[in-house]
Amino acid sequence: MSRVFAYARVSTIEQTNENQLGEIRNAGFDLQARRTVVETISGSHTALERPGFARPIDRLEEGDILVVTKLDRLGRNAMDVRKTVDHLAALGIKVHCLALGGVDLTSAAGRMTMGVINAVAEFERDLLIERTQAGLTRAKGQGKTLGRPPRLSEDKKRAVVRELEGGTSIARLAREYGVSRLTITRARENLRQKEAAGSGGEDADADQA
Repeated sequence: MSRVFAYARVSTIEQTNENQLGEIRNAGFDLQARRTVVETISGSHTALERPGFARPIDRLEEGDILVVTKLDRLGRNAMDVRKTVDHLAALGIKVHCLALGGVDLTSAAGRMTMGVINAVAEFERDLLIERTQAGLTRAKGQGKTLGRPPRLSEDKKRAVVRELEGGTSIARLAREYGVSRLTITRARENLRQKEAAGSGGEDADADQA
């Protein structure tokens, strides 16, 4: 006879697993304390990396059933869920998800459902990438500066260089401007490069004249 294991997860200690366990009981599964695993851990962790999830995996045998309320209990994204289900299926373990009507994800119908979910996840990912790239292109076309704003304005960079030339230490300037010493050093190098590029252009003009 198949044994039934239940896995319930919440992200914070303020949440409770009882609602998930209640859903599993109401679905007709006979839960036993020794076969019920609850865990409080962020969904950003892959299922197989979660300490609590690893406990039933070590005890499950071929023919056993693992029940969860939602797919996100089995992984952090569609690809992770697929990896977890494939791992359990290879062990001969059935995986029931109540949010999908209690379908066994390792069955033919379950694999078809997972295929659709994966296709939708890939579509959403590609759409997000496409929208992000379009947004970046549009921002560049409008002359917007992408990325984090510089820590020092051009005027401040010039002031920093003047103070450095006047003998002020890099450490002191870093404290005064609230930046790292590397930022001060880069400000000096950037200004030198710009001045060198400008002088190079003037020299070229002089040669042509």
